[in-house]
Amino acid sequence: MKIKDFKLERLFAEHEFSAKYLLSSSDCDGFEMSYVLDKATEEELQLWNKLTLGYTESEGHHLLREALRPFYGQISADNMVVASPGELNFVLMNVLLEKEDHVISVCPGYQSLFEVVRSIGCELSFWKPEPENWKFDIGKLKSLVRKNTKLIIINFPHNPTGSYLSAAEQEELIALARKHDLYIFSDEMYHKLMVGDTKELPPLCTLYEKGISLWGTSKTFGLAGLRIGWMVSEDKALIDKIIAFKDYLSICSSAPSEILSLIAVNHIEKFLEPNLNKIKNNIKLFTDFVRPHQDVLHFIPPQSGSTAFVKLNIDISSYDFTQKLIEESSVMTVPAEMFEYEGKYIRIGFGRENFSQSLKVFDDFLKK
Repeated sequence: MKIKDFKLERLFAEHEFSAKYLLSSSDCDGFEMSYVLDKATEEELQLWNKLTLGYTESEGHHLLREALRPFYGQISADNMVVASPGELNFVLMNVLLEKEDHVISVCPGYQSLFEVVRSIGCELSFWKPEPENWKFDIGKLKSLVRKNTKLIIINFPHNPTGSYLSAAEQEELIALARKHDLYIFSDEMYHKLMVGDTKELPPLCTLYEKGISLWGTSKTFGLAGLRIGWMVSEDKALIDKIIAFKDYLSICSSAPSEILSLIAVNHIEKFLEPNLNKIKNNIKLFTDFVRPHQDVLHFIPPQSGSTAFVKLNIDISSYDFTQKLIEESSVMTVPAEMFEYEGKYIRIGFGRENFSQSLKVFDDFLKK
């Protein structure tokens, strides 16, 4: 197959490990190995210490899937598959879609959500939010449905805007999908990162028989280096197809990563709470930071997740702005062009400990 370069990841490959300040990362600081192992029970430490580095179960370690089961209501551990989140997205699109299908995806968005769809040759429509508040209007979504629509792709908490759906909006979305017999793929990588007053929604796969939920260790847990995610659906036949396709890719997950993920899932509060506190504190810092720069920056605080999409009042493109910022100040942000979105915006990420230092350098740049 032919597929375009992943613009955002190519940008990170160029600057992520050379820029002094990452003001746009969507993940939180990674926890140290010692922190993870310190949270383990005696039984979990035995799993770690006696671990052998052979192949693991294709569908994912049975203990990890059992640990995840309480998050998904009555859905069985047999209805879950563990792999890298990007791999799961790639496999799902390839086993679910045909060239003649039409797909609707949220936009702005993470490129892999829709680029794999394009590579298959499907028709693609974007469901875009209202820029004055980043609300996604279900009425607009309804207008995008066609006779050959097969899949709706959503991402809430939303990257990059921080938008979220209400329970009523989620119900309306499911009713629309059920009426037209559509699958819904719900990218829930920022699940439980609730920073506003909006009520947390349950995983979509627990509410809709053709719902597919994706979660993982990268964002919520601050363990992106594990490269572990999981896909869950009531549709067991679909999960079996994903597992079989996976034989051509990773085959199975990293044995150490699965045990470390098991520890994190079993002690989720020890990872979630520090990340939430950091994100909320940094949102407050940025709210104060924007006030003297309102001639340049327009900030809508996120309802959820670890990012916001900030509008720029500038004469150059957002891409040129970010290039200038990194060249002159070694501060990395991500422009709207990386999210298939028109307009002058940059993504701000709130999950890093050195956020305040990054803002000081950004402030000097803006004053210039």
